[in-house]
Amino acid sequence: MVLPFLVVALNAVKSPADYSTHGPLSLPEGIHLDGLRDFWQRVDFGRKLFNSALISGSVAVLAALLSVLNAYAIGIGRVRGRPWVLAFFVLANMLPQEALVYPVYYLSKQVGLYDTRLSVIIVFTVIQSAFGTYLLSSVLGAFPREVIEAARIDGATKWQVLWRVVVPVSRPTIGVLLVFFFIWTWNEFLLPLVMLISNDNQTVSVALGVLQGQRLMDATMTNAAALLGVLPAFCFFLIFQRTLTRGIAMGAVK
Repeated sequence: MVLPFLVVALNAVKSPADYSTHGPLSLPEGIHLDGLRDFWQRVDFGRKLFNSALISGSVAVLAALLSVLNAYAIGIGRVRGRPWVLAFFVLANMLPQEALVYPVYYLSKQVGLYDTRLSVIIVFTVIQSAFGTYLLSSVLGAFPREVIEAARIDGATKWQVLWRVVVPVSRPTIGVLLVFFFIWTWNEFLLPLVMLISNDNQTVSVALGVLQGQRLMDATMTNAAALLGVLPAFCFFLIFQRTLTRGIAMGAVK
C-alpha cells in the first residue's frame, strides 16, 4: 500500500521531461508542482474536494446513526423474524451497484432530486447502513442483558437505554463504521458519475476521469490527480487510525 503511494507521489512532482526520459520508477531531479497546479485549476478541485467531504461526511454520520437504530431494534429489541431480517441485509450487501443504477436514476428523476448531492447522500446512506446494521446487530445481540435490565429497573426508557447505555459501550465499533463509511463513500465512482452530471456537484473520484483521453494521456497530471484524490482519504485514515485499531481490538476481545 505504501509503495504504490510513494511511486504516485514521486511521479506527481516530476516534470514531463523527467518522466519521459527516466521512466516512472526513477527519482525526480527536482520538485515540480506544475502538474498539481494544472489539475487543480482544470477541474476546480477545491469545489470537488468540498463536495466529496460533504457527501462522505454526511453519509458516514447518517449511515452510522441508521445502523445503530436498526441494530438496536434487531439485536436487543429481538424483532420477529430476526434471522430473515439479517439475511435481507446480507443480501443487500451482496447486491452489485450496477443493478441499482437505473432504479436510483429513475426514482431520483421522479422526485426531483437528480443531479443533487442530497440524492447521492440518501443512496449511500442506505447502502452503507445495510452493512452497518448487519455488523452492529451481531455485536448488540451479545450485549449483556443484565446491564439493560438494570437500567430499566432504574427507570430508564428505551431511548435512554440506547443513548446512555448501549451507544457508549459500542462506541469503538461505531467509530470503526464511521471510518469505513467515509473512506468507502469517498472512493465511490459509478453512482456519483451517473447521478451528478453538473460540474459544481461532482466529486473527486469523478473529476479524476476527465484526464482519460482517447489517444493521449498526460502521465504527470494523471499522477498528480491520483495523489490529490487519495491524499485526503489517506490523511483521514491516519487521523482516525487509533479509533480504528481500538475498535477492532475491542471487537476481538468481545
